[in-house]
Amino acid sequence: MATSADSIYAEIITEEMATSAAARGTGIARRSPEYVAKKMEEGKAVIALTPQNDWVGFCYIETWGHGEYVANSGLIVAQPYRKSGVARAIKRKIFELSREKYPQAKIFGLTTGLAVMKINSELGYEPVTYAELTQDEAFWAGCKSCVNYEILMSKDRKNCMCTAMLYDPADHYEPEETKRFFEENKKGLERLVRFKEWKLLRPFIKKSSGGKSIGFLHHLFNR
Repeated sequence: MATSADSIYAEIITEEMATSAAARGTGIARRSPEYVAKKMEEGKAVIALTPQNDWVGFCYIETWGHGEYVANSGLIVAQPYRKSGVARAIKRKIFELSREKYPQAKIFGLTTGLAVMKINSELGYEPVTYAELTQDEAFWAGCKSCVNYEILMSKDRKNCMCTAMLYDPADHYEPEETKRFFEENKKGLERLVRFKEWKLLRPFIKKSSGGKSIGFLHHLFNR
């Protein structure tokens, strides 16, 4: 668990968050170094460091709807340590911390990445509609810095590029079941992500110089 002593990493963490989002072409709810440092001071964050105290990865807890909902936000791993299993370890730690601090809360997340969906499924999250997430205005206001915010609002906050996933402590499948579901349906989920890109982005993409739009099958199968 991160502590106030780890606030020295807050600036580099927020810079990496912004850089990573820009590289992916996606958006995030931007957070200041001061905000991240406060999460560390409150004991609502997990940080990974090397024995030499180099920063490796980070994630923090946010609460919404008077504690009814919890989000594990801002998951980021430093470039040299990606694809090493660090993200999975951090997600598990922040999930355990969330369950400890808010045992009755529903834990949810929004993601465009299949890798994060896979990790979530191993913890017992399941895909849900946006209607099952918090309706706290403060949460949705955080999406304003996302490049897809216009799409979200055009769909009345009922759909967007992200996939919603939820763990409900009062009504949930076991992690073995959600993990198996993901493995059995990952190709379909991948196609769903591509379909959403085609369906939701289409109204916002200008036609090519030749006056023709890129075909649906190209988006769905040739990326």
